Amino acid sequence: MADETKTPEPIEETAADIAGSEPQVENVEAEARDLEIAMLKDEVAGLKDRLLRMAAEAENTRKRLEREKAEATLYAATNFARDLLSVTDNMGRALASVSPEAREAADEITRNLLAGVEMTERELLNVFQRYGIRKLETVGQKFDPNMHQALFEVPSAEHPPGVVVQEMQSGFAIGERCLRPAMVGVAKSE
Repeated sequence: MADETKTPEPIEETAADIAGSEPQVENVEAEARDLEIAMLKDEVAGLKDRLLRMAAEAENTRKRLEREKAEATLYAATNFARDLLSVTDNMGRALASVSPEAREAADEITRNLLAGVEMTERELLNVFQRYGIRKLETVGQKFDPNMHQALFEVPSAEHPPGVVVQEMQSGFAIGERCLRPAMVGVAKSE
């Protein structure tokens, strides 16, 4: 009968054991939450960085496209303008072929014709200028192989070597590009 009189363990201790394990479970849950929060913060930071990089890339693409569009607009007329340069040259030659004495001796019709050719040449140069095409200034400038084509060298005491002293044919540029190099004579030391 002594076996029957065994007393069960007190229930209070079991409840205390359960109560003691609850803080451990809460600590584990808190650590899991903190870990999840840290992982989510890292993910948000990564996504934010990715978004900023994509925005910067989009901005760079937009700027590049604007620059390419501006260049395409500026240089679109290059071939057409190059073909018109011969017209400008011929007008200049026509005007240069008439000496000042011949102009004064010319009748009114011839003077009017010369004035018309001069106005047409000026207007053509103005149109060139509106589209970014400019006549190169050469005489007195340092020789630039990108913008000048040397036809000959001239011994010169008044100009330093490498300076353009004579222009045989005008050169033109469109924007920063050479449309046609100027045909020039360059000074050399004597």
